[in-house]
Amino acid sequence: MSHLTGSHQTLTLLLFSAVVATTLAITSWAGSRRHGSAEEFYAGGRLFTPMENGFAIAGDYMSAASFLGISGLIALYGYDGMLYSIGFLVAWLVVLLLVAELVRNCGRFTLADVVAARVRERPVRIALGASSVAVSVLYLVAQMVGAGSLVALLLGGAGGAAHTWTVLGVGALMVTYVCFGGMRATTWIQIVKAVLLMGGALALTVLVLVRFGGDMGALLTSAAERSGYGRDFLAPGLKYGGGWAARLDFLSLGLALVLGTAGLPHILARFYTVPTARAARRSVVWSIGLIGSFYLMTIVLGTGAAALVGTGAVRESSPAGNTAIPLLSVELGGGAGSRGGAALSALAAAVAFATILAVVAGITLAASAAVAHDLYASLRGRVRAAGVRAKGVREDGVRAEGAREEVRVARFAAAVIGGVAIALSLLAQELNVAFLVGLAFAVAASANLPVLLYALFWRRFTTRGAVWAVYGGLVPAVTLVLLSPVVSGAPHALFPGIDFALFPLENPGLVSIPLGFFAGWLGTVTSREGADVARHAETEVRSLTGAGAV
Repeated sequence: MSHLTGSHQTLTLLLFSAVVATTLAITSWAGSRRHGSAEEFYAGGRLFTPMENGFAIAGDYMSAASFLGISGLIALYGYDGMLYSIGFLVAWLVVLLLVAELVRNCGRFTLADVVAARVRERPVRIALGASSVAVSVLYLVAQMVGAGSLVALLLGGAGGAAHTWTVLGVGALMVTYVCFGGMRATTWIQIVKAVLLMGGALALTVLVLVRFGGDMGALLTSAAERSGYGRDFLAPGLKYGGGWAARLDFLSLGLALVLGTAGLPHILARFYTVPTARAARRSVVWSIGLIGSFYLMTIVLGTGAAALVGTGAVRESSPAGNTAIPLLSVELGGGAGSRGGAALSALAAAVAFATILAVVAGITLAASAAVAHDLYASLRGRVRAAGVRAKGVREDGVRAEGAREEVRVARFAAAVIGGVAIALSLLAQELNVAFLVGLAFAVAASANLPVLLYALFWRRFTTRGAVWAVYGGLVPAVTLVLLSPVVSGAPHALFPGIDFALFPLENPGLVSIPLGFFAGWLGTVTSREGADVARHAETEVRSLTGAGAV
């Protein structure tokens, strides 16, 4: 794709500036209302309605991977790319049926709150804090890679300085949102983003269908013809067919997508922003309606990009397919060089940019909460509380001071996590964003989901089982990713010039998820301390009835 003209670049920059100005205004408004409490910073005061939270959940979930990555994978691989749309949607049934209400009843701010109600607090908080940060950083890298690919394409080519400055800018903005606005600003940014994304995706979907007279058959036939693969484009196996490794990768990815959502820290944190468990469940129902509609539209957009732009042109612009939507927008608006094409592509890019900003804010907030509320509080909380009490301060004063310090640590952690994500995203700029999110889902399903389900439903579960479940899923998942073709030994790996890819699969979920569940079981049955039956009974009653919930 040729570079845009100066006037077209100006239009794109104006729309980007409008998105940034709006989000910063929301942050400023939210920051002026804050009072420094942990509940306000982490949960927005728990004042959001189910509809508002449902839109925010959808905004948190429909990321750059959804809008840019999935559409690109469908444009490149047809039927196999649709696995992401199906997996991301089906995952919400697990959240709705097993997680939403129970997590809201049992926790306060983070996943570790739920598990700590059953077992010894400190080791579990340290383990879950570490896994939550690992998942969040992987997810952040995906969003920032998407931002870099998008803006570099629109403002000056497929890489180089435009990509680097975009990643730095997105990183700085996400730290600003979290540090100054907390959960209240993040939530309203996500609501605005969800409305923009649904509107933008609907407009593009309608234009694609109008181009083919509303005939999905004609759309699919044209996509197959222009893909270069013929009818194989519409059949399974184009990406995950062939050898045994590709077929196992297909199963691994599906398992990670379906199970991973229930372990994502930034999604679980959304259930604490509503006043009751019933509101949390109704939030999920709202979000499923929005998310389901959106993922159906990504199928039309991906096949539309293959049919109207051509798979070859998409791959030439971005080997990972991340620019399929901008290219499709240009074509729908009248082609390269036309005012309509420039306007529509700029609008689509602004929507995608808003998507990225909202999601990175939510993820960064969840990661900083894990650092401050779980890791820092576990390592420093007792010592500091004892010191304050030694000075004769009342217990409520100790708690208030501890909460204020937690919030300060969370803001600092947001800046550090942002820096790490920026560095990694500059290395991973050639990887598909949906694929990167698949890795984050695999780590979440391996480390967070087993310990959450065991804590909620297994009476015998112990502290050792909880710690082993987290590390037994986290360590294998991260290790297998490092030893996979994602990092080395493949043309689009992080380090293509070297090869230490000992693990043949690109997604570790097929191995690491069962290991997480097995480690939790093994740790429990070999534990000497035994289960605390009374605490399990208390947790069970609280999770099912909401009695005693914050």
